[in-house]
Amino acid sequence: MKALIVIDYTVDFVVGKLPCGQPAIDIECRIAELAESFAAQGDFVVMAVDMHEENDTFHPEHALFPPHNIRGSEGRSLYGKLDGVYRRERERIVWMDKTRYSAFCGTDLELRLRERGIGEVHLVGVCTDICVLHTAVDAYNKGFRIVVHADATATFNPPGHDWALRHFQNTLGAQLQHGGQPVRL
Repeated sequence: MKALIVIDYTVDFVVGKLPCGQPAIDIECRIAELAESFAAQGDFVVMAVDMHEENDTFHPEHALFPPHNIRGSEGRSLYGKLDGVYRRERERIVWMDKTRYSAFCGTDLELRLRERGIGEVHLVGVCTDICVLHTAVDAYNKGFRIVVHADATATFNPPGHDWALRHFQNTLGAQLQHGGQPVRL
């Protein structure tokens, strides 16, 4: 069994307060397509969405990044077509708030995957070299097979994107896919 974990594909990370910009805009259709396809097949689909509290000076990201994905803000909304998929498939897609880079840290994601007998996680979203990376490392350490959809990940740091894709493949043993086909870097 497999799951799709859509990481932080929100307004703030695409065009808002901490934007990946054009690279993230360019993957909009592919992320929506994957989410719709996984949901239609009855696979487990999770929207792992970063959440911060306004003026939280104790959060470790406070000193690293401008305020983003604030609880209750428009910036936490799913971006573009993905928002439409989520609205249509709400009964088949799980929304999961996260407060750290990894979708596993401080959430019940592992429990939900294990109780469903899921052994393979497919990762998409932003930022390739931050939240997708940390989620992949945790998935690896927990023994999950990892598939990263290279055509559905993006970041504001092109060298970081390339490095992360190689790291997924060469260090974590992840399978990279592009257009649904395996690729080797």
